[in-house]
Amino acid sequence: MKLQFNREFNTPHSKFNAEITISGSKSESNRLLILQQLMKGLHIENCSDSDDSRHLQHALSTKETLVDIGHAGTAMRFLIAYFSIQEGREVVLTGSERMQNRPVQILVEALQSLGAEISYEDKVGYPPVRIKGTQLQKNTVQIQGNVSSQYISALLLIASSLPNGLEIELLGEITSVPYINMTLSLLKKLDIDAVFEGALIQVKPKRTSAKKTIVVESDWSSASYFYSIVALSKIGSKIQLSSYKKDSLQGDSCLVEIYKHFGVATIFGENTITLVKQSAVAKKLLVLDLKNAPDIAQTIAVTCFGLGVACSLSGLHTLKIKETDRLVALENELTKLGAHISVTDQSLELKATQKIQPNISIETYKDHRMAMAFAPLALKVPIHILEADVVTKSYRDFWKDLQQIGFQIN
Repeated sequence: MKLQFNREFNTPHSKFNAEITISGSKSESNRLLILQQLMKGLHIENCSDSDDSRHLQHALSTKETLVDIGHAGTAMRFLIAYFSIQEGREVVLTGSERMQNRPVQILVEALQSLGAEISYEDKVGYPPVRIKGTQLQKNTVQIQGNVSSQYISALLLIASSLPNGLEIELLGEITSVPYINMTLSLLKKLDIDAVFEGALIQVKPKRTSAKKTIVVESDWSSASYFYSIVALSKIGSKIQLSSYKKDSLQGDSCLVEIYKHFGVATIFGENTITLVKQSAVAKKLLVLDLKNAPDIAQTIAVTCFGLGVACSLSGLHTLKIKETDRLVALENELTKLGAHISVTDQSLELKATQKIQPNISIETYKDHRMAMAFAPLALKVPIHILEADVVTKSYRDFWKDLQQIGFQIN
């Protein structure tokens, strides 16, 4: 029997002054966990406590033949590449029902072109996949530049462990560049020679590393929900978050500029940021291309709706293959709340509306970001979040942290 937790949000206060500590970035942590296995001597601090990172850690430590990573999409992509170079080991890599409908064919074909032995257990192009680890002798591969950056990062993470390194040619338009640069920056921190020029990425071979400690920056995607809370609050509200830095590797740090539109300033301290509602919201249409930061699209759309601001968001094509079809999910749930919204397979248009329907139950579709993106609307009306514990996928203490601010959760 499956248990579902329904939580109702309501708070009598809409002006805050709070301090929150957020776990390490899931994106950075998952990359470093793979590199830790391949480059002995790496110590990781402030590693993400998300379900995804825990699934990945278990998969990397287990000796079982069947490896189940649940809903962890990043782990699936990274592990396909990782297990393909584990000589003499054979595994079947699988996941949840949704995961078995998330495509991996582009990555699999790229690895197969390098000599990897990967086959499908069921549907062609989708998990579960059977992987027989082998040494990949070839060192050049082509892959579309506008696919999920996780495919490209998966190749980059194993690149220095290949006998001759790896040269990746990105074909066509290149999207999600910050996530590619994040991976490359982490490689360079481990003294791996990696160069990204034009459409070509070159990584030199390196199988050993001096002892090194990397402290993972807190997750900017998780910070987005507090940006939304401050934006929806009264002038003077402030929330301090740690641990963050100005020169972040994470593409979602573009929140700093985007939320100025909503009157939110970001003040950088020593390893902290303080979000302050300084001015009224600009009611003009917000137009954004989020191809480099698609994970914050849900938060931004809900913030706009809560503030009665129209928005036009593009660059969202990767949202179709996430935990759910996030564009359709946004359309469904915002419409229930009274929004006038339309979506395509890569964009979203939201009209300005002034009324929010209260006591609406929000379906989360087993998607952590749906639950967290809609929660700040409790500042405007009572709202119900269904399957609320789905947030543990990326942010285990989310509900506890909202209570710390002053939200009432039943």
